[in-house]
Order: sequence, then structure tokens, then C-alpha cells
Amino acid sequence: MSTTAIAAEAIPEQIAAPAAAAATVSATDLTRRYGEADTAVDALRGVSLDVADGKLTAIMGPSGSGKSTLMHILAGLDRPTSGSVHIDGVEITHLNDKRLTVLRREKIGFVFQFFNLLPMLTAEENVVLPLSIAGRKPDREWVDGLLETFGLGERRSHRPAQLSGGQQQRVALARALVTKPKVVFADEPTGNLDSASSGEVLELLRRSVDELGQTTVMVTHDPRAAAMADRILFIADGLIVKDISESTAVEVLAAMQEVTGR
Repeated sequence: MSTTAIAAEAIPEQIAAPAAAAATVSATDLTRRYGEADTAVDALRGVSLDVADGKLTAIMGPSGSGKSTLMHILAGLDRPTSGSVHIDGVEITHLNDKRLTVLRREKIGFVFQFFNLLPMLTAEENVVLPLSIAGRKPDREWVDGLLETFGLGERRSHRPAQLSGGQQQRVALARALVTKPKVVFADEPTGNLDSASSGEVLELLRRSVDELGQTTVMVTHDPRAAAMADRILFIADGLIVKDISESTAVEVLAAMQEVTGR
């Protein structure tokens, strides 16, 4: 299905954007050190930020800058050496593994570069998998609405091997949204797609923010993807070194070159 065709599908009326709030995700003085003594590497060196509710925030930086480490810590997939993270008002850095797993299941959606779909499940079964794991019954109207909106209505019974890369990533995005999370973390969501499929996925990601009020944090190296964001944070050497609002891909590329040349 083309981008235009997907855009023609309306987000289901029952999906209402949440009320605005100050910040869905907050981080204070995050550091992350790997190794010890002379071999220690500081991936983060005191990062603080607030992620606004109902907005798309992009994180960019050169290889080894700490951008992926930051996202993993914000999402509770890694723990900081020091500092704190709050998601929806809950301090997560000192939660035990069980409580952290429950929080991720209830409040966080994930989209990864390589889709991470289970090959033996259909598209629909992959979408509802987070609900199945949590022992929750799917809301049929919500699930059907997601599948239709994401251009997957006629592909719901297909397994991943029968889908294109763009279709697989749309399944992954629908899976991230099916639990109605407080925040979606997208790690290089277009990194494994061709330009046409990338455009479709980015448009859907943007629509989920505009029409659902879905707070989203995206790590990307793609200036076109970052240009879709409401806010772009640039990281270098474990620090946020530049923070800009809505920009064109050309402006993002120029800012990235500036950061890389520091």
C-alpha cells in the first residue's frame, strides 16, 4: 500500500489523544560507565532532559556518541551508573527486575531496526503479542483499527516471511501501540528499509503522535527521519551538545555535521 493510500485511512474515532502533561519521561544527571580504572569508558557524562508529552523527540549523534545508551537507559533496558529516570512519574532506576518488566509491559512500546517479529506468528498475532504475554484480552475494535490504519488489514494472516520489510515494520509499530503505552521508543526504525518504505513508516510514526498524542523517542542517523520530529537532541561524547526544534532535513544535516566536527 502506498503512503498516500495509508494516509487516506482514518485513525479510529475511539482513539483519543491523552491530555497534555509536562513530561512523560524525565532524566537527571545520567552517567554510564563501562569498565574500570584505565579501561573505563564513559558513554554518558551527566545527561538531563525532559521528553514532552504527546511529542516526537529525535536523538542523533555520531557513532559511539552515547545516543543508543541513552535510549536504553530511558527505556529501562539498561541501568545508569548514576542519575535517575522517571516514566509517567515513576522513578525506574531502582526498581527490581520484576517491577521493571511490569512497568515496561504497561507503559512502554518498542520499535527496533530489525523488526523482532516472531516468524511462526501471523501479523495479527505479532501485533497482539504484548497483550497475550500480559494475559490481557485484546480490544478487537482497537486492534482492527490499527491493522487497517497501518495498511495491514489484508495481511493480518500473513507471517513475517510473506511480508515486505516496510510491512514488517508497520506490524512492529502497531505492536508497539497496541497496549496504548505512555511512551514509544524507536531505535533506528528506518535503518533497515528502502527509501519508499522508510517514508511510509515515518509518516505513520508522525501520525501516531499527531492523531493519538503518542509520546515518542526516536534514535536515528537519518536527517529525513529527524526532520519529522518536534525536537531534535544531538549527542557527542556522552553529552547533549545541541537542542533544536522543528527543522528541515538540510538543517538537521548541517547541525549533525557541526556536532560531528566538534
